[in-house]
Parts: sequence; C-alpha cells; structure tokens
Amino acid sequence: MTYELNQKVKELVPYEPETGKYAVRLEANESFLPIHKDIKKDMAALIRKIAFNRYPDPKATECCKAFADYYGINPALVTAGNGSDELIGLILSGFFSRGEKLLIAEPDFSMYRFYAQAAELQVVSYQKTEDFRIDPQAFIELAQKENCRGLIFSNPCNPTSQGLKKGALRMILKALPDTLIILDEAYMDFWNQSILTEVEEYNNLIILRTCSKAMGGAAIRLGFAVCRQELTAAVQALKSPYNVDSLTQAAGLALLRRQDILKDALADILAGRGFLAGALTKLEQEWQATPLAFSLVPESKTNFLVLRFRDKSKHQEIADYLKRKKILIRCFPVFLRITVGSPEENQALLAALRKMAGLKKYQKGSKERKA
Repeated sequence: MTYELNQKVKELVPYEPETGKYAVRLEANESFLPIHKDIKKDMAALIRKIAFNRYPDPKATECCKAFADYYGINPALVTAGNGSDELIGLILSGFFSRGEKLLIAEPDFSMYRFYAQAAELQVVSYQKTEDFRIDPQAFIELAQKENCRGLIFSNPCNPTSQGLKKGALRMILKALPDTLIILDEAYMDFWNQSILTEVEEYNNLIILRTCSKAMGGAAIRLGFAVCRQELTAAVQALKSPYNVDSLTQAAGLALLRRQDILKDALADILAGRGFLAGALTKLEQEWQATPLAFSLVPESKTNFLVLRFRDKSKHQEIADYLKRKKILIRCFPVFLRITVGSPEENQALLAALRKMAGLKKYQKGSKERKA
C-alpha cells in the first residue's frame, strides 16, 4: 500500500501567475506607483525597532487601528490577515461545514472557487448578465432556491470592473438574513459605494479589504476582515496566532498612517484610468470597421479596463502579440483585462496596439497627469 492524496486535493489546480521579465506589466492590477520615499523612510525606522527574536503582535493591533482610522471605523471590528487570500481561505473553511452551499457570481475572482473546493463546499454559480451585472433580485432568488449557506463576490468586481451600488447590497443583505455574505472590497478605493461604515448594522456580513491595490502595498501581503464583534471573535479564533509577521506590520503601519500621500496616489491612478479609457475609446471608434473591432466596458470602477473584441479569437492573439513585445496583460476567454499603468506604460501599450493594427504611431503630448 502507498499513500494516496484525497480526492479534493487531487482536483485542485495551482494558481500560476505569470513570472517572466517584462518591460510593461499590466496584468496583475497592481499600482504603477512605487511607494513614496517618505513612507519608505517611515518603514525603515519602524523595521529598525523590530525585536527579531520575538514573535509578532498576534492581533496586529497598531496596523488594525491605523486601518480603522483611515476608513473611520471601530478598530475592534478589524482583523489583519496575510493578504485577503488568507482571510478568504480561513473564512470558507471555518464558517462553513463540508457539503454546504456557497453562491458565487461569475465571472469573478477565481480563488473563491479554489478555496471553496478546498473546504469541500458545494459551489452554486450565478451567471452575470451580458454587460457583467448582477441582478440583485435574481441573485437573492438563486441563493434562496439553492438554500445557500453563504455567498461571496467582489465589489467592484475583478475581473469585470463593474459593481453593485449600496442600495443593491443592502437589499441582498436584508433579504438573506440567515446567509453569510462575504463582500470583497479589494477595489473599492477606486469607487464610492462602500458599505464599510455600515458593517455593524448586519450580523451576516464580512467585508474584506487589502493594501495591495490603491495603496501600492502588494509586496507586503496585508489584508483585513471587518465585521461585527461576534464575527470578528470567530475570525480571530480561526486564524493562526502570528499570521501577520513583524515586517509586514511595520510596513503596513507606515503605509496606513500616511493618508495624505495615499490619497494623492489614488488621484494619480484615477487620472491614469481616465486617460487610458479615453485613448481606448478613441481606438474603439477607429477600429469599428476593422477585424480588430472591440468594445470597451464602460465606466470602470477599478484600476483596470476591460475590452471585448467582436472576434473572440482576437483576445488571445492580441495578448500573445503584446507578450512578444514584453507587454503583459491578462487574457480571459471572452475579454482582455488591462491594468492602468504609468504614463509611459500606457503610451507603450497604445503604441503597440496601433502597430499591430497597422495604424499611425500613437502621438505623445497628451494631458495625462504625471505621477
């Protein structure tokens, strides 16, 4: 007899992000802005104070307080995690029992299904509308019909760039009082429809946030779960005692304390999004009568844009072409996702697209805001 993996592990497929060297990386929805020099100084000062022979603060108390101060919420409702991914995994494995049903909306963040599978949950899938919307009533009815114990979705959505407004979220929460709703607001800094300050009104809501997107802290892997105190107690009981290391806590604290710098950085990202959306809209109009006809999903609520080509075979073709030019974007079966880059990265992308189409070289000198 030899040891054999159990069925749930056999069926898991590793998530494999792109790792090569590229001149322009617009595939992972990271901030194009490097950490500000003043924040780096603060980080260095805090790191010098670390007692490396001691375990970190098990509750990441100062980090949680700085996060709470940034968003104007009660720090007692905040739990820090090793990125939102750790929190998603422990919530799905700890708050649900084997065989219970979890509702997800597709397309959405692929790791929800991964962690649900690892927790041996039954996944119920809601298919979004043609324009990537969730119909709140249909979503509620499916959850009720399938007797779903929980549901999880990103708002705004990765990878579609769209989202549900506050009124729709409140409607879902009130209609499903016995269903745990895990709301992933990783991209909500780029929109204004957060219900983070309302979290204490609901005993069935956990909101997830991250430092990886608007704040530019992807390297430190720091996320947060926010929920009522009885749920917070359960999340903290489920996590490992020292899940956020001292280096991450120091870096996160330095980052979260500099609200002025973070808000300036957010303004730069939003300005870049406006520029890139305008440039791609112009290409959309120019290419309508060509084999490269596409539509830009309008009004992105995130730091990325979504393109859908009339000829679906073009998605992979364009992604492969750009990759050969050392420009990396994310290709999905029926659309392309392009992260907003720096002014130079956006220009390089647009120039490459025009070259592929055989059109005149992209003209510089735009009014894009310089970071």
